[in-house]
Amino acid sequence: MTEPLIFVLIGLGLGVLLTILRRRFAEFHGQSPSEYIDAFPQFDLRLHLRNKMICEGVIFGPLGRVTSSFTADFDVVWEDNVATVTETFRYNDGSRQNREWTLTLGEDGHFDSTAPDVVGVGKGIQAGPTLQLRYRIRLPEELGSHVLNTVDWMYLTPDGTIVNRSQFRKFGVKVAELVATLRPEEER
Repeated sequence: MTEPLIFVLIGLGLGVLLTILRRRFAEFHGQSPSEYIDAFPQFDLRLHLRNKMICEGVIFGPLGRVTSSFTADFDVVWEDNVATVTETFRYNDGSRQNREWTLTLGEDGHFDSTAPDVVGVGKGIQAGPTLQLRYRIRLPEELGSHVLNTVDWMYLTPDGTIVNRSQFRKFGVKVAELVATLRPEEER
């Protein structure tokens, strides 16, 4: 009677271990900026994230279904190594949201990012055609004020469009994902 229980426990343990290894090395979080360092085109924040831009995207809930879609107007103003990104979102339910980010360029492709709903300072790095940003975001009160760990990846396409994929996690469990495009407004 105890032998089958041992096999079940070993099987469960192996399943959990394989799931952790897959998530760590083969999925979204398994990416590393260094994997993209020599890829082309090179993402340059000052060149590719500037002036007026349009963003369009969808938000997926924890079960992978679309829960919201949006368009947004971005206005990006650079002063030396600091950018102010003013964002105006319009969601499919008619609601609106205004946000403002501050990006501060550092050395070797690193940058810091702050916003009123970001807890602490977000840390980012540019590498080849990619940008990775990690931060903790506090949801609005009407959504429970939860703090989520966030990883943003932005990928620059050859025509200059930026594809953004973000995952939001609570206690290591994915609770939402965002996929969006970002491009200069005049291409609209």
